[in-house]
Amino acid sequence: MSALDSTAGIAATARPKPTNGRGNLKLAVRFALREMRGGLSGFYIFLACITLGVAAIAAVNSVAMMMTTGIAEQGRSILGGDLRFALVQRQATDEETTYLADLGTVAEAASLRSMVRLLDGSDQSLAEVKAVDGAYPLYGAVETQPDVPLGDLLGERDGRFGAVAASELYDRLGIEPGETIKLGNAEIELRGVLEREPDVLSGRFNFAPRLMLSLDGLAASGLIQPGSLVEYDYKIRLPNGGDAAAIAAQAKEHFPESGFNIRTSADAAPSLQRNIERFSQFLTLVGLTALIVGGVGVANAVNAYLDSKRGVIATFKSLGAGGGFVVTVYLIQIMLLAGVGIILGLVLGAIAPFATARFLESVVPIAAEASVYPGALALAAVFGVLTALAFALLPLGRTRDIAATALFREAGATGGYRMRWAYLGTALGLALVISALALVMAGDRRVALIFLVGTAAAFVILRGVAMAVQWFAARAPRVRSTPLRLAIGNIHRPGALTASVVLSLGLGLTLLVTLATIDYDLRQEIGTGMASRAPDFFFVDIQNDQIDGFRQTVETLAPGSSLNAAPMLRGRITALAGQDVSAFAEGHEGSWVLHGDRGLTYSPTLPENSSLTEGEWWPEDYAGEPLVSFSAEEAGELGLKVGDTLTVNVLGRNITARIANFRAVEWESLSINFVMVFSPNAFAGAPHSWLATLSMPDDGEVAEKALINGVTNAYPAVTTVRVKEALDAVNGLIAQLALAIRVAAAVALIASILVLSGALAAGNRSRIHDAVVLKTLGATRLTLIRAFTTEYLLLGLATGVFAVGAGALAAWFVVVQIMQLPYVFDWTVALTTLAVSLVLTVGIGLAGTWRVLGQKAAPVLRNL
Repeated sequence: MSALDSTAGIAATARPKPTNGRGNLKLAVRFALREMRGGLSGFYIFLACITLGVAAIAAVNSVAMMMTTGIAEQGRSILGGDLRFALVQRQATDEETTYLADLGTVAEAASLRSMVRLLDGSDQSLAEVKAVDGAYPLYGAVETQPDVPLGDLLGERDGRFGAVAASELYDRLGIEPGETIKLGNAEIELRGVLEREPDVLSGRFNFAPRLMLSLDGLAASGLIQPGSLVEYDYKIRLPNGGDAAAIAAQAKEHFPESGFNIRTSADAAPSLQRNIERFSQFLTLVGLTALIVGGVGVANAVNAYLDSKRGVIATFKSLGAGGGFVVTVYLIQIMLLAGVGIILGLVLGAIAPFATARFLESVVPIAAEASVYPGALALAAVFGVLTALAFALLPLGRTRDIAATALFREAGATGGYRMRWAYLGTALGLALVISALALVMAGDRRVALIFLVGTAAAFVILRGVAMAVQWFAARAPRVRSTPLRLAIGNIHRPGALTASVVLSLGLGLTLLVTLATIDYDLRQEIGTGMASRAPDFFFVDIQNDQIDGFRQTVETLAPGSSLNAAPMLRGRITALAGQDVSAFAEGHEGSWVLHGDRGLTYSPTLPENSSLTEGEWWPEDYAGEPLVSFSAEEAGELGLKVGDTLTVNVLGRNITARIANFRAVEWESLSINFVMVFSPNAFAGAPHSWLATLSMPDDGEVAEKALINGVTNAYPAVTTVRVKEALDAVNGLIAQLALAIRVAAAVALIASILVLSGALAAGNRSRIHDAVVLKTLGATRLTLIRAFTTEYLLLGLATGVFAVGAGALAAWFVVVQIMQLPYVFDWTVALTTLAVSLVLTVGIGLAGTWRVLGQKAAPVLRNL
């Protein structure tokens, strides 16, 4: 018995019995389940689209929750205590030290960047130096090789202090554990390899390998001088029951001008946490895009499925079933199948933390404990249900009001029937719910809103592109080539694949072009643009009494080079325009200026690489109230005006200055630039060091090494930073981020390919009709293959050209307007995109069409 006969039999049995709403629903469920016995034929792409989108959202949010949970559970180890009190350029006073000791057990550490060199001065390397006391670490464990107590490795033996270093430092200097190096004026014995540092994430970004020694060893080096850029950390382990947040608040009140940067274990790694949240939001939005693109595949699959059920639907209606009942039957089937896809996606998403935990632990030193995260899975499931329902309602709504006579006819299916407003309105309402949910879950709602608006605009634009392609095809001049004439006709005829192909493939390719171009421009700017404009070296911690001699040394070692120097202190903004900085929103564009300590300088004249945009510069002999010049861009983001006041804490003293002017700063030059430049009288008498940059006419390896050796041997306390190495470190970070972004873009592209496959499969019914009629009229198989190939080539070319143009425009907006970097379009991306578009459309199109060409003519002709 056929499905049609079976359905008719059940309908005939059920028809005489009047039913209420509940009875209708039970009967609809019965019909739906009976029809589903035929299997999932025609719904594999439907399932793949739903599974892929749900899996992407579930995986991203599960992994983000795993990392966030790991940071929260290991907050004490990451911070190194229950509380951390940090000071820059000064140690705690006796009063402050006594206060901290009364709170609990204290571990003191000092961190700075400095040069370490071989005993003979033949080679050297920048190192992130960390000096600790005997109480370190209060939480967690330091892992070294050999595995002996840290105190034994760092203690003094035979007049030399010990140290442990990261393996990278040994590699840079070409030495082994047991050898001796020089740090400042002290000889330090390297006694082991530092394999794990529990509180590394709570500190600043490390440009160089770690060198860990004792506080006594650091004191012996002579590196600590007035104005040296040293951060002192005092980490506290509270007695049981201590309230870290309350104690932090009390400490701020007790020492209002100390300059303490206080952090609790609940906020152990704020920068890492912010980056995880931002990145997971971006990947979630990309996953949502993949799910929405998959929604087009859902609509295509449902449309094709309903087209294959024309006879069954006609039977339902002939036996008295209403349009609403028919919609209910097939909606139940579709949502049950969507449920299968959602479950598969949730399984994949739940596995993601277990699959990535060990890899992430090697990148970010957090002991990530994989688990199942119901919140992340529930969010993905909700997105999956809403998307499947929204896109399924569109083809269902067109089927509702089609008469049985039209359904029984093989041709002329649904083209002349409009969808009811109730279905269209419900679908739009569900789309708004999806958007609202994405906005509510987003950390940065502005970015999420731009993303959602851009996605919606892309759908509208792609629909317009499809219509434009059809318009041009309809008005194309008549050509003599039969295959080309058939191809052009197929593009603009009713029921053409044009809209489906352009929509399904266009969004994925556009996203791919956008991300690839941004990645290319970012790498070009950092690797080539910035490197060509930036100085070759930065020199830090030049003492006041050394600056003149340092200039002479550099001139001797690198004649003809350009040396620029400026005094530098470190300070933290505590108030803006009379308001405490805590009143400014965390997500504010300029809020980075308020995080932690900033470099400060003073100057009687306007610095190089700057130009005044508002206000006037002070006279060189100015002696009035302290004045400050603020970076114009950051001032605008923070809402500051000329005449406002700001307060900075420098060396434990609050200094209030009035904003005299704003200036444009060329940050991209990587020269000596500061957000704030003060009048010289603001820091009169304050100890400070100097910062210098050097640009060499000959920047070959030999010349650079000779310069570094000469400066390091002459001024052991001066830190030399090679800009190329710093840019390489940044490029390494970008490469890691780019990998994740490419994976996300690949997910969206795979969704597009699935949708394209579904769209072409959905059009096979009309293709069979066309092929049979044309073969009956004398067309050969070769002619049809050439016609279909030409059609797919034209559609692929149009979609690829649009994706290149739209992706380039989107990338330009991000690079120029948001990142404010030079824009360069990579034509390799354009050619690759066109090639991918053509290969996919022609390849997938012909794969589906090949079966169509083999259809017998008689069965098709009998049903016309």
